[in-house]
Amino acid sequence: PMAVFTFFEQFAESNDDVLFGEVWSREDKLSSKDRNIVTVTTLMASGILDSSLKFHLQMQKNGVTQEEIAEIITHAAFYAGWPKAWAAFNMAKEVCKEN
Repeated sequence: PMAVFTFFEQFAESNDDVLFGEVWSREDKLSSKDRNIVTVTTLMASGILDSSLKFHLQMQKNGVTQEEIAEIITHAAFYAGWPKAWAAFNMAKEVCKEN
């Protein structure tokens, strides 16, 4: 059982250091706002409609407005699927209520 915890810690560290530390910080390549838009779209299209999507729907600090999120979900619905869009919209509504 300890090996699983050790691996999880290493995995979480990579997530924080590489993904959020290195990749998200490359503003000269792609803005945080654009990365946020790509991430929300990718998660929705992949059917990942859990806390990962919720976290990125809350990333208004990156400059993505509620109106833009609504338009992103609407646009992606035609490519990713209507049921996924409904789920994403329901989560976005939750996020809006919390803010």
